[in-house]
Amino acid sequence: MARYDYRCTSCGTVFEVEHGMTEHPAITCPCCGNPADKVFSASGIKFEGSGFYNTDMRSGGSSTAATSAPASEGGCSCADCPHQDA
Repeated sequence: MARYDYRCTSCGTVFEVEHGMTEHPAITCPCCGNPADKVFSASGIKFEGSGFYNTDMRSGGSSTAATSAPASEGGCSCADCPHQDA
């Protein structure tokens, strides 16, 4: 179930109705009983930066290599990690 905002075409009251996404019920205002229209608003999702593609993948050599210090240079190895107590 999804929640949608509706606005009365007569008195302008805005109210919320819960119904399935595929349902298209005839909604009436709880105050005056007149028909109400669905209020459409912008999504809260914002995509920034480059790299948003249909497949979420890029072709080409613009990827960066992972950077980590080897265990011999002061980096961590799994044998030294505390989660290896088993």
